[in-house]
Amino acid sequence: MLAFVIATCAYSLSMSITPGPTNIIMMTTGVNHGFRATLPFATGAAIGFITLVVIIARGFGSMLSENADIMTIMGYAGALMISYMGYKIAFSTGDAKEEDSDKPGFMEGAILQWINPKSWIACLAGVSAFNLGASVERLALYMVFYMAVGYLSVLAWGYAGAKISGFLHQGNNLRIFNYVMGGSLVIVALYLAFMDK
Repeated sequence: MLAFVIATCAYSLSMSITPGPTNIIMMTTGVNHGFRATLPFATGAAIGFITLVVIIARGFGSMLSENADIMTIMGYAGALMISYMGYKIAFSTGDAKEEDSDKPGFMEGAILQWINPKSWIACLAGVSAFNLGASVERLALYMVFYMAVGYLSVLAWGYAGAKISGFLHQGNNLRIFNYVMGGSLVIVALYLAFMDK
C-alpha cells in the first residue's frame, strides 16, 4: 500500500506541477488579483479533476473515449474555452476593480478540467496505470492523495504569481506578462485542438 501511495503522489506531482492551461491561469490570476483570488479556481479545478477520475474509473470514461466524435467535439470545445481565457488574460489590465468579474472562479476551474485534453489524458492514464476500477477503496485512496498533491501544486503557481506581482506592476511589465501568458494559452489551445490531426 505504501508503494501505491508513493507512486500516486509522484504521478500527481508530475501531472499537476508541469505547465498547462490550469497553471497558466493560476499564475496570471495570482499576478493580477493576488493569491486569495486563485483559491476558487484552484478548488474548482481540483474537484472537477477528481470527479472526472471517478467517472472514468467507474467505466463512463471508456464509453466516451471510444466515441471519437464526442472526444473531438470536447477537444475543440476545450480549445475554444482555453483560447477565450487566453484572450482575456492577454488584454487584462490587472486592475482589480475593473476586472473583478473577469477573475476565473470555481466553475471555470471545474469546467476546464472536463474539456481540457491534458486532464483527460492524465485521468485515463492514471485510471488504467493504477487499476482504479478494481476497488472503491483503491480509488478513494488515489483520490485523497492525488487531490492533496495536485491542489498544492496548482496553488504553488498562484502563489508564485502573487509573489512576482510587485515586479510586474512596474512600468509595462504587467502588460507584457499578460500578453505572453495569454498568448501561451492560445498556443496551448491550438496545440491541444490539432495535436492528433
